[in-house]
Amino acid sequence: MPSVTLKNVKGADAGSVELDAEMFGTQPNVPVMHQVVTAQLAHRRAGTQSTKTRAEVSGGGKKPFKQKGTGNARQGSTRAPHFSGGGVALGPKPRKYSQKTPKKMIKLALRSALSDRANEGKVLVLDSWGIDAPSTKTAVAALAGLGLTRSVLVVHSRDEVALVKSFRNLQHVQLIEVGELNAYDVLCNETIVFTKDNLPTGAPLIKAGGERSSFAAGSSATADGPNGPGSHAPLEDGSAPEGFDIKGNAQSNLYHVPGSRYYKATIAEVWFATEDAAEAAGFSKPGAAAAADDSAEESDES
Repeated sequence: MPSVTLKNVKGADAGSVELDAEMFGTQPNVPVMHQVVTAQLAHRRAGTQSTKTRAEVSGGGKKPFKQKGTGNARQGSTRAPHFSGGGVALGPKPRKYSQKTPKKMIKLALRSALSDRANEGKVLVLDSWGIDAPSTKTAVAALAGLGLTRSVLVVHSRDEVALVKSFRNLQHVQLIEVGELNAYDVLCNETIVFTKDNLPTGAPLIKAGGERSSFAAGSSATADGPNGPGSHAPLEDGSAPEGFDIKGNAQSNLYHVPGSRYYKATIAEVWFATEDAAEAAGFSKPGAAAAADDSAEESDES
């Protein structure tokens, strides 16, 4: 497992910290990083370019001259592409440049980028920034103490408001939340700075509501489960644990019972024993299924 020296804001050593081997110790995959970064930049393109064809250019409804007898080539409109002021043939039209990139490839690109920076000694870990109130002067002093003069990517948590306000005016500093780390921003900066509290680890489950859980897929369930009582993480092969047959998808916050329409197509990020356990964890049943259950209950009551 790779390790780095823990620093304080003055640049002095404050111990050592071990980096997650999965995130910082993998072999960088250059082709995957290239494909993911290309897709990310393509997704940024607005794609609003547009030219007018001969059908969209105003005018040109009248035949410019008679068909025969003038010695000129026959013409039906002055808005044909070879006329000045005419339409554009095969010109660009609005389109989407987005590329579909598998989630596993995106995660691999991030791990490769972080591992590449760690191999070059460009990953710094601080015990704490020590910034309680917004102060750009304090931020500049901290960077000077660490010897950082080139592009820096400062990784912060969502509640570090004072830190964000202190660094956001510095031209060579880019701020990013730990949950938004991506390969492109890591590769665009010379040095990546973490604190020991926001060092990324393997791929954790995401609880309902966006809360991060350190319960990784394939590990044994705790007494209450990763999403509360009655929940269980997928097994190493992705199958359902015994007694847990309800699929939960953290991205959509929906759960699917066996025999439902999307049950087979859903990738279970967490399994539940009962519907009550799924709803207690913040998951809900898809709208159509919930409406069918409500109508069935009303008919039973009548």
